[in-house]
Amino acid sequence: MPACAPPHTQQPHPPHSPAPAPAPRRFRVAGADLSAAVAVFLIALPLSLGIALATGAPLQAGLVAAAVGGIVAGRLGGCPLQVSGPAAGLTVVTADLIHRYGWRVTCGITVLAGLAQLGLGCLRVARGALAVSPAVVHGMLAGIGLTIAVAQLHIVLGGSPDSSVLANLRQLPAQLARLDPAAVSMSTLTLALLMAWPRLPGRAGRLLRRVPAALVAVTGASLTAAFAGLTLPRVELPSWHSHALAGLPEGPALGIAAAVLTTTLVCSVQSLLGAVAVDKLVAARPGPQSHVGRSDLDRELLGQGAANIVSGALGGLPIAGVAVRSTANVKSGAVSRNSTMLHGVLVVVAALLMVPVLEEIPLASLAALVMAVGIQMVSLHHIRTVTRHREVPVYAATTLGVVALGVLQGVLLGIAVAVALALHRLARTRITHEEKEGVHHVQIRGQLTFLAVPRLSRTLHLVPQGAHAVVELDGSFMDHAAYESLQDWRSSHSARGGTADLAGRRGGIRTTERAPATECRCRPWTPWRNHQACFAAAPAAAAGQEAGRELARGISSFQRNTAPLVREELARLAREGQRPSQLFLTCADSRLVTSMITASGPGDLFVVRNVGNLVPPPGEEHGDDSVAAAIEYAVEVLGVRSITVCGHSGCGAMQALLASGTGRADSSLGRWLRHGLPSLARTAGDLGDRPRLAGRAPADAVERLCLANVVQQLAHLRAHAPVARALARGELELHGMYFHVGEAQAYLLARTDGATVFEDVPEGVGGGEEAHGRSGTISPGQV
Repeated sequence: MPACAPPHTQQPHPPHSPAPAPAPRRFRVAGADLSAAVAVFLIALPLSLGIALATGAPLQAGLVAAAVGGIVAGRLGGCPLQVSGPAAGLTVVTADLIHRYGWRVTCGITVLAGLAQLGLGCLRVARGALAVSPAVVHGMLAGIGLTIAVAQLHIVLGGSPDSSVLANLRQLPAQLARLDPAAVSMSTLTLALLMAWPRLPGRAGRLLRRVPAALVAVTGASLTAAFAGLTLPRVELPSWHSHALAGLPEGPALGIAAAVLTTTLVCSVQSLLGAVAVDKLVAARPGPQSHVGRSDLDRELLGQGAANIVSGALGGLPIAGVAVRSTANVKSGAVSRNSTMLHGVLVVVAALLMVPVLEEIPLASLAALVMAVGIQMVSLHHIRTVTRHREVPVYAATTLGVVALGVLQGVLLGIAVAVALALHRLARTRITHEEKEGVHHVQIRGQLTFLAVPRLSRTLHLVPQGAHAVVELDGSFMDHAAYESLQDWRSSHSARGGTADLAGRRGGIRTTERAPATECRCRPWTPWRNHQACFAAAPAAAAGQEAGRELARGISSFQRNTAPLVREELARLAREGQRPSQLFLTCADSRLVTSMITASGPGDLFVVRNVGNLVPPPGEEHGDDSVAAAIEYAVEVLGVRSITVCGHSGCGAMQALLASGTGRADSSLGRWLRHGLPSLARTAGDLGDRPRLAGRAPADAVERLCLANVVQQLAHLRAHAPVARALARGELELHGMYFHVGEAQAYLLARTDGATVFEDVPEGVGGGEEAHGRSGTISPGQV
């Protein structure tokens, strides 16, 4: 049963009566999946033919790979919305294999690569492929893109390309001397439509842009060539009866093994990186979050392997996840793998019924389309990224290696440069000493390891006895040997009348030693315990003074350890303003750390806290409009997509309400707690069913009231006009949450068989560390 399908509920039947016959299962396709499938099909059809043309394979091989990628990889893969098929990243590899071994042997190599992918998937090593430096991956794609562009330029000009990039470059002047006007005109028209179509202005332009630019470009060139009566090479699809299937690999064993390894590497890395990118696209999709689960990378590898086996056996191109089609699938609103599979079915229908139409497409138009794709693979965004991270040598070595030597050789060269660069950075530590106004500054840049201890010791001994020294640590790691050397010098320097301060411009350096007892040992965003005992070794002081000192030490710890890590992100938020996706309304209890229990960070949540997590109904605030104002601001100004009301165990406000029972108005607290009287009535059964926890009843009357209070405040929330309007438009979701402090367990509100149940959230739901700031959307949990 698909994950998005609701479980079938069975009605109870009398004892000894025959069990009811199971309802027939029907294959249903959501409207969003159908429209997404059509959009992806319109993009995949011309691109599949163009990639087949670029590799030198039979053009039908591109259609076979597109159909198999959609149906087989779409059904078995671990990324439901990723669309697989013949990818531009595989063009150079496949073209080289066809040139060396022929088409049928290339199909056999594709089958063997699929078997290798199945083996890797069974070994569960998919995550290991993501350890490859992004600079290597981007450089590989850039090198492949340059190779494609140079080769297709010959077809655009009316000639035929060579198998080598260098040979194509040498022959380019001669090709320019013998241009084919018809081919150049159709290629120019295709490129013009590709660039102009996404930029059509106005309301009409928005409607027209829904048609893929690739389809418009190829169709426009085909119609123009037909009406103008131009004589130029066109698509030729031979009869399916003569379609070549896979053959047994023939040739040197070492060469075949290298070919299988190259195909497996490129297919796997591109598919796995594409799956991760699709997860990010789905998470960033506007509107209420869909129920598409995160990718299972090992299953995705298995699905890709099965698809390559089938595609190679049927005479198709190698298959991998395709970024262009996957992006179109997500942006078209697809909600399940049905869109991917249906697009494959449409390709099959087109391959069987649209042959006369496809044979009107000029080859120059397809070449121009693929050349544009190749140029886009040299991404300026990727170049800026590797420049910012100082990995240009890795990117450049990989790109030039792929262009000059081949894909596998280029990737290996890039990995070697990346490893050498990492070792260089690890071993390269700059240690300088200078005196300014009587203060000796020792600056250490880089990783402080045992390799730098001799230089560190020599530099530290340049500081005279009795002088004041400042040691600036500008790095991210210090091992045990360096730590001991630094601390020994500091102790001896202090014993001889000198002073020494340790400072870090990028925050506290991580070491292999434990922090001093007088400093907070709770590092930012790491598991912690006994937090209040962090400063237990500090000198005793009066209660008020000690509280003030704890606050000051906490601020100092933030400035030293956390601020350097979040400064860049907070600067971005300060520039762009806050754009949270959720309003989180919870109790003011000091034990409830919202950022911890939701794994959220700056800018993720718009938080409102009050005594008892109460939401006063409209018109009954008694002069306190703060909660209503926060709700209005969150919904109408910030445009949040969900609101979560979170209660917790042992709530003091609920205990007070249960003890008084009337919400006495003789104090500010009593007047505020009167907003909780409807919750008290709900526990008595006056308002609907009594909420409970999954698997057990509430422990006591206080927990029962805490649960009922969450449900009741959600009802109050619906009465606010901004919330009601957003719910009616389908732009908002409401969630109930209960946090048991003693168990450190979160529960989400759900409706089960007509009962109000708080279900626990098992570990791993929602995507682990990448569910950052979105725990409230794990389950709808609507009242």
